[in-house]
This record gives sequence, structure tokens and C-alpha cells, in this order.
Amino acid sequence: MLILGLETSCDETGVALYHTGRGLLAHALFSQVDIHVEYGGVVPELASRDHIRKALPLIEEVMASAGCSAGDIDAVAYTAGPGLVGALMVGATLARALAWGWGVPSLGVHHMEGHLLAPMLEAERPDFPFVALLVSGGHTQLVRVDGIGEYKLLGESLDDAAGEAFDKAAKMLGLPYPGGPHIARLAEQGDAARFDFPRPMVNRPGLDFSFSGLKTYTLNTVNDCQASGGLGEQDKCDIARAFEEAVVATLVIKCRRALKQEGLKTLVMAGGVSANRNLRASLAQALQKDRARVFYPAPEFCTDNGAMIAYAGAQRLAAGQRDEGGIAVRPRWPMAELPPITLAAG
Repeated sequence: MLILGLETSCDETGVALYHTGRGLLAHALFSQVDIHVEYGGVVPELASRDHIRKALPLIEEVMASAGCSAGDIDAVAYTAGPGLVGALMVGATLARALAWGWGVPSLGVHHMEGHLLAPMLEAERPDFPFVALLVSGGHTQLVRVDGIGEYKLLGESLDDAAGEAFDKAAKMLGLPYPGGPHIARLAEQGDAARFDFPRPMVNRPGLDFSFSGLKTYTLNTVNDCQASGGLGEQDKCDIARAFEEAVVATLVIKCRRALKQEGLKTLVMAGGVSANRNLRASLAQALQKDRARVFYPAPEFCTDNGAMIAYAGAQRLAAGQRDEGGIAVRPRWPMAELPPITLAAG
């Protein structure tokens, strides 16, 4: 079965072709960062318009790269939520129209299930059950995964997601959007001994997260530096280092706690923040002590992409799921509402 996958949930247009027997055949991604950077965040209307401009050319590019024609496509999968409603509607409308024109089924896919299953695109895949850390600009969640569609939410952010906290900390330091990569680059030059930022909610039971207090602490530190002679470049590096280490340490502590609570030895990490090298190294080192393992996607599949949607769609299409009725998207969509499936394609 050859699946065309479309991702348009936010500010990246992703397209991919996934074959259940041959794996990922081709994929392409267009990021709208240059469009939104001057606004310091995503402008929903601009995002929707750019998806309209980029989606069809990317589909043509991917199909040409894979040497496929419309007659080769067996189904179309697309992101139906969660995400920006206008952006979701662009992908859903295009996917349903293509599927109708080609006479093949379509299926709306849950964006976070796509992220959760993205490590399955790698040669070495995790086995069920496992704990998943979904960490991105919009979500920070710990989920127990017993199979596709068998999800139990263990903990989540009570305010900003980790990626959003990175963006806001970067803005305090005068860095461009998106903030994560800029914070990480500055942190490499930072003095780890200068500042010690708090690790929020690690001294209380449970697996929920909160980054609002850490943001306030960061802002107060920036203001203190400005009041005592100005915020210099080394000040920015030192603050970035302390902020990144606080976020990473918090995520690592909660992941170890979740694995111990669930009696599991496998962690899957996915989402944009999972590309952070410090986080990857710290998790690998910590879990080695626990004789546990961590799996994550290749860096190109950490951010939003069409490959994860094509793969997730393939699993559910192979189990017989199809779109029914009219076009519908869900800007808010709890992953726990997804039905389990008993058949998974390769």
C-alpha cells in the first residue's frame, strides 16, 4: 500500500510517500520560519495562505522524486488535528479532493500520534509497551503506549509547553523566533557555574510539568543583568546555558520517574524539542544508569513532517479505517480518544 501523507497543522508544509512494504520513498518539507520571524511567532492567516501556495508543488516534487504517478497512490493521509484550524483545513480539503479524484480512500491523522510513531521510521524501532515523551512548541506530555491507539496520559504541562518556553526565553534575550535552536547555540558558550535555575515541579510527586516559574526566573535574571551594566553577549550565553540545563534536567527527571512508575525500560522521545542535542545526551546518560533505552526520530523528522503522517496513516488504513462524511478537522483533539488498532503495517 502506497500512502501520500500531508502535514499542514501549523507553520510547516510536509509531504511524503510511504510504502508499507518498501518504507519511506520520498519526502519534502517547507518551513515558514522566514515568514513568521518578523512577528515573533506564527500568524495563523499567513500560515494557511502559505500552505495553499506550497502544498501542490511539494506533492508534485515528492511524486517525481519517488517516480510515482497518481495511479500508484492507494490512499491519502493528512493531519486532521490538533493544530491551527485554517492550516488544518487547507490540508484536509486538498487531501480529500485528491483522494476523491483518484478514487482512493483518505484518512485524517492525529498530529501527536504522528510524532509518537515517527521513531518507527528508523531502522531500529522500539517495541511496545513504552513511555513516550512528546515535547514540542505546543505540547509537553508523558504517555504510556501499549500499542497504536492504546495511550494513557501520565503527565503534561500545566501552562506553556517546553518549546514555547524556549521561544519566550529567547525573546527575553533578543533572539529570533523560533527560539530553541538559538538558545542551544548560545548555551554552548555559556558558563554552567554562573547561574543555577530552578527545576520546576521536580520536588513534588507526579509527572506534570510547569515552565511558567522558570520563565519568570529567567526574566528576573535578564533584568538583573541589565540593571547592573547591561545585558552583554556573555550574559546571554550564560543565561541560555542555565535555562536549557533547567529544562533538560526537568524533562530527564520526569522521564526517569515515569519509566519507574510504569515498570518499563523503553522511552520514545519525539517532537521538535527532541532534536536538542543536550537533551538527547542527558537522557541517554541517565537511562543508561537505569538500564533503559531511549529512541527518537532522525533530526529531520523531529519537527512537523509528512513522513510521520504517512506512516501513522498507513497503520490505521491497513486496519480498515477510512474517512466518513464531510471534511472535519479538530484543532483540539485528546489523543486518548483515538481507537486502538490490532493490525499494523510494516
